[in-house]
Amino acid sequence: MALHPTLRLWVWMLLVVVMLAELPGALQKCIFDEVQAQVVVVRAAPINPHIPPTEPRLRSKSGQQTYHPGRRVSHLRSLSVKHRSLREMDPPTPSSPQPIRIQSWIPRESNNLSEAERERVEAAMEEAVRMVSSLLSVNRARGPLLLSRDINKYCKFLWRNSSSANYNRCGRANNNYRSETCLDVKIPDDHLAGCDIFSEADSPHRTELRLDGAGLSDTDFLLYLHVQATDKCRAEPKVLAYAVHCQTDTHGRPLAGVVVICRDRLTAASYSHRAAVQTVIHELFHALGFSKDLFQTWRDCSSTSQVGAGCSPRGKVTHSDGSGQMRIYSPSVISALQQHLGSTDPELGGPLENMDVPPGRVSSHWESRVLSGSIMAAVLGDSTTVRIDPVTLAALQDTGWYAVNMSRAQSLVWGKGEGAMFGSLSTCQDNSSSFFCTGSGFGCHYLHLHKGECQTDKYLEGCRVYKPLRNGSECWKEENGGKSAEEDWSGEIFGFDSRCFFSNLTSQSESIQSSSSVEGRCYRHRCTGLNRFQVRLSGSEWVDCPAGGTIQIKGYQGSVSCPARRLCVHPEITPSSDDAVSAFPASITRQVSL
Repeated sequence: MALHPTLRLWVWMLLVVVMLAELPGALQKCIFDEVQAQVVVVRAAPINPHIPPTEPRLRSKSGQQTYHPGRRVSHLRSLSVKHRSLREMDPPTPSSPQPIRIQSWIPRESNNLSEAERERVEAAMEEAVRMVSSLLSVNRARGPLLLSRDINKYCKFLWRNSSSANYNRCGRANNNYRSETCLDVKIPDDHLAGCDIFSEADSPHRTELRLDGAGLSDTDFLLYLHVQATDKCRAEPKVLAYAVHCQTDTHGRPLAGVVVICRDRLTAASYSHRAAVQTVIHELFHALGFSKDLFQTWRDCSSTSQVGAGCSPRGKVTHSDGSGQMRIYSPSVISALQQHLGSTDPELGGPLENMDVPPGRVSSHWESRVLSGSIMAAVLGDSTTVRIDPVTLAALQDTGWYAVNMSRAQSLVWGKGEGAMFGSLSTCQDNSSSFFCTGSGFGCHYLHLHKGECQTDKYLEGCRVYKPLRNGSECWKEENGGKSAEEDWSGEIFGFDSRCFFSNLTSQSESIQSSSSVEGRCYRHRCTGLNRFQVRLSGSEWVDCPAGGTIQIKGYQGSVSCPARRLCVHPEITPSSDDAVSAFPASITRQVSL
């Protein structure tokens, strides 16, 4: 028996209240900035042309190697480049940039994974790395990658007299020095360059404290993949993964980092491959340069055909606009955002998230109100909404370290063509944009794949949007229709080609005299052209639905609103094909922590 529209609305509201009560802590924070602040980043020392080349190494009786000027050892001259440190490696070749080679390294303590866990990790990492490598290219250095040792760890003091021959070299070893780490991962000695001690300020005599490792061939970025139930994972139950970078080259480009995947999330019933891939890509982008600690080291390569080398520092790229919003002002970012919002405003830099950030400081995420759905927003929503967007790729291009394949950018629907003021606190509540809503009614998520409720959260700062509900909101799931879907007074049809429409239709065949309120309803749709489509309800024929207009349906009272520039515009935005995604409730709590 069909419920009266008013009674049905009250039942729906009651269900939402119950669902929200079951889902505390709806929005989950990204902890990248918090974790990165705990890491000491080691930057490779540039080659000093005023320091003479090192002398050949000879083994001393004590087992250490000592160095004597003028003694020739001819066979050492034929050593492979892999036995030279990063500081002494050949510079990048002048050839065109090549896709970045990211090599994953799983520490020993992560080797006790079950077969299912390992398969999930490997599948997510392989797809994420393949995607990033298709987007970013670098000028490759010849020879294996060797990471640097932290001179402040292995050295007790440095020679500080700038006129001495060994200026800034280590004069005495720290006897407590044991190893190098990246976050909580111990870096194998085989991945590290050696280090020397110069006991006299002006003497070339030196003692080798550690030998060079073999390094890693065919590697431009080394990713230590740590799968553990860490303290941070336990402290943040909703966090799926977090990352840091810990080594950079002489031009500031990150060379190594860690991605920690919280092991408990791999076995959870709600695990989604698609969401895991997006999260790993998000963390990789952080580690590769989208980080507040690296913004000031971005480089301007406009005067050279190369990336990384031959570029000049950009200087400070983050500044506050007139409203106090911190933004990234770099050429590609400004251009990409202007194109996205359809504005020529020169103040339109990339807005950075200001939630939980002191005034005048910056975060490593885009402002959610302006760039919701971006892969680098502070919170990732349902996996069908997350996009590797042009503004994010523009930021990576402006690092100066990468050549970026902008043709692979995914279209960002949120805010498209809405103008320079879109997402501002002064306009989000004045009904000037259909992306925002007011009140607490029911409607459609902006991609029209889900029904939603008008809500806010701390990242929206009072602005309200239609967020997918937890249960039964996916229009594209046939099972959400129930057995009596075809007999429903609302005419709803659930299925793969169904989308959410604002509607107050009620069947004229039902003995219902009062009209229902406007809410989100699921109807079938099919595209007939760009931004052109038809809809079909239970018992109706296909009817043209003019974008931006409203229509009436024979046999129903009320009307249906036809969204503009949302349907039949972005064919790549479809329901997820990942079966595991369906295990994630499409809800306001379906946010992936990073």
